[in-house]
Amino acid sequence: MITAIVLISCDVDRIPEVAQEIADLEGVTEVYSVTGGADLIAMIRVRQHEALADVIADRLSKVEGVVGTETHIAFRTYSRHDLEAAFSLGLEGGD
Repeated sequence: MITAIVLISCDVDRIPEVAQEIADLEGVTEVYSVTGGADLIAMIRVRQHEALADVIADRLSKVEGVVGTETHIAFRTYSRHDLEAAFSLGLEGGD
């Protein structure tokens, strides 16, 4: 699975509508309204690298109200859940 984090600048009058339209796109798993340099952050998860262009360039960036995007591709994912699962392998029910 390929994960991309997309920072989105949009028309501030349309943030809720833009967020919902982006959230409805196939390949988008979450959309966050945030403070800072971006208005929204979208998490994109696709199976093939080529699908990123379809989701981000062909659909997300064309949502009415999106004025700019900055995309970051994840190399690895680290989460508390993943780390706990890795460290608990083989420890259940035995010495």
